[in-house]
Amino acid sequence: MLIRQLLLIVTGASYGLLSAAGVFTVLVAVGLIPRFAGKTHTARYVLLYEEMVIFGTLAGCFVTIFPEYSQWGNYLREHFPEQMRLWTAAGIGAQAVFGLFAGMFIGCLALAIAEMLDSIPIFARRISFRHGLGGAILGMAAGKICGSLFYFATELHRTVQ
Repeated sequence: MLIRQLLLIVTGASYGLLSAAGVFTVLVAVGLIPRFAGKTHTARYVLLYEEMVIFGTLAGCFVTIFPEYSQWGNYLREHFPEQMRLWTAAGIGAQAVFGLFAGMFIGCLALAIAEMLDSIPIFARRISFRHGLGGAILGMAAGKICGSLFYFATELHRTVQ
């Protein structure tokens, strides 16, 4: 039983590391963080930006894996019930700020990936991949659609408490 649990731990950690590596690879390949630093003329803080992206990813993983430790609203409701209106307003404000920044980030990432798609035909010519490029791109899109449909059809996005 112990070996099985260790195997599950190692497998889960490996999959987590692979997914994180994939996310960071996309961000590095697209060059999103240096582009942000260049546009805002704050290139001297690029290492801080990269560390904050890593911190945000780790914080998101922690909140996803251990949701019981990120229930700040319950804590405030139990210990400070007389200020519920203040906490509700603060929560709505925090959601608005998060939504704004998350939307800007996703929009910039989508634009950067769209720019990267311009490099696919160039790469295909370099490796002499002349026939079937449309089919390969269509296959990638179909795989993404099938994965998304499976994700929502099996309700993998719902968390069970």
